[in-house]
Amino acid sequence: MVNTNTDKQGQPLTKFCSCIDEQKEPTMEGLVVKLPSFPFLSPNISSSSSSSTFRLGFRRFSASISAAVNEGFVSLGQLTRPDFPILHQQEVNGSKLVYLDNAATSQKPTAVLKSLQNYYEAYNSNVHRGIHYLSAKATDEYELARKKVAAFINASDSAEIVFTRNATEAINLVAYSWGLSNLKPRDEIILTIAEHHSAIVPWQIVAQKTGAILKFVSLDENEVPDVEKLREMISTSTKLVVVHHVSNVLGSVLPIEDIVIWAHAVGAKVLVDACQSVPHMVVDVQGLDADFLVASSHKMCGPTGIGFLFGKSNLLLTMPPFLGGGEMISDVFLDHSTYAEPPSRFEAGTPAIGEAIGLGAAIDYLSGIGMQKIHDYEMELANYLYEKLCSVPNIRIYGPKPSDDVHRAALCSFNIENIHPTDIATFLDQQHGVAIRSGHHCAQPLHRHLGVNASARASLHFYNTEEDVDNFIQSLKDTVSFFNSFK
Repeated sequence: MVNTNTDKQGQPLTKFCSCIDEQKEPTMEGLVVKLPSFPFLSPNISSSSSSSTFRLGFRRFSASISAAVNEGFVSLGQLTRPDFPILHQQEVNGSKLVYLDNAATSQKPTAVLKSLQNYYEAYNSNVHRGIHYLSAKATDEYELARKKVAAFINASDSAEIVFTRNATEAINLVAYSWGLSNLKPRDEIILTIAEHHSAIVPWQIVAQKTGAILKFVSLDENEVPDVEKLREMISTSTKLVVVHHVSNVLGSVLPIEDIVIWAHAVGAKVLVDACQSVPHMVVDVQGLDADFLVASSHKMCGPTGIGFLFGKSNLLLTMPPFLGGGEMISDVFLDHSTYAEPPSRFEAGTPAIGEAIGLGAAIDYLSGIGMQKIHDYEMELANYLYEKLCSVPNIRIYGPKPSDDVHRAALCSFNIENIHPTDIATFLDQQHGVAIRSGHHCAQPLHRHLGVNASARASLHFYNTEEDVDNFIQSLKDTVSFFNSFK
């Protein structure tokens, strides 16, 4: 059954296709029922007792805490929630906050907040440009953050890490520096229709300037980018493959190792958008063998305003500067300049020093928990979220159904018949304090392919719990009942 909802101007808003194994349930009618909020912590776990099992810096779970998680006494979400002050606000629109918008940005633990405060209070200074104590301290901490990023993704050298404003700037750096220098007319760039706008628009601009051709891979029957079609599309004309690791809409995971092998076989390079994978799983750039990889701090419990580019050393050495100015030079003359070695060559001007240090603190925090532990826990939450969403009447969830062979990220984009996703998100926020996202999620081509203009999206992180999901589902069912009561 497919129905199209329209707004007052008659524009299509949502497209409905019932969820697999959907369970029809009676809905409430009439007045909105205010649901009770769920406690964020187990009644047997206090903030003080939990925090005593951690230490700042390279934080490690104590043996007893790890054992508790492994034996199922408490969840990772329950253990880590005390570290995130924002999750413990008294009220959001009269309800306890349930934050399920982690694919847009993550929340920040106390360790990250303190690292920022400490930088500005104790050693705020510009880096690389002074011999006094404050400058030396700031420089040491800034470069230490680079080393932490390199270790976190297993780069062979910290010089392969370039700090940028965000992942979008990192992709633009590759596009303008490597792309404009290496692409020629009729060279092919392969992407999928599920890419984020930041991985599409820069290459459209480069293609217009160079005469290169963009080719897009569509979805297969499971609503995953068709990897076999991608493999068939790669040819000797292919110079670059641009792919996401994890889709921010579909929740699907691509086999990057295989894609890199296919691309390298014809001499093509691979750029990986890892914004939705680096915060949630072990990412090993040497194992992936990707040529370029980008990610954002703010999605991995770090500050906004900073991201990073990983680039293989042999490629970065051949690439011209992206921006000109201070710091990225070797010598400046009136008629020409010579440039610094990477990564300084690509970091013109005063960088985001405090933000880089905060990112380093976030990496300490994540490493203290363990990325494999985070991934395993989130896979359980992902399956739980998908299963519970399927109990909502008239829902359409986008992307693959989880199974033993198919693993989804801990996010679900969905639509509900005849209810606009923005109405859903607004009602959840204002009536229940539940934060989800609505819109096209910077993936308009994908939404057009799916036959919709927008979708609602709930996305989880390791500090979420099954109680959060239960609260969300009950609130969502109340929301559906409210809007259905007007029919």
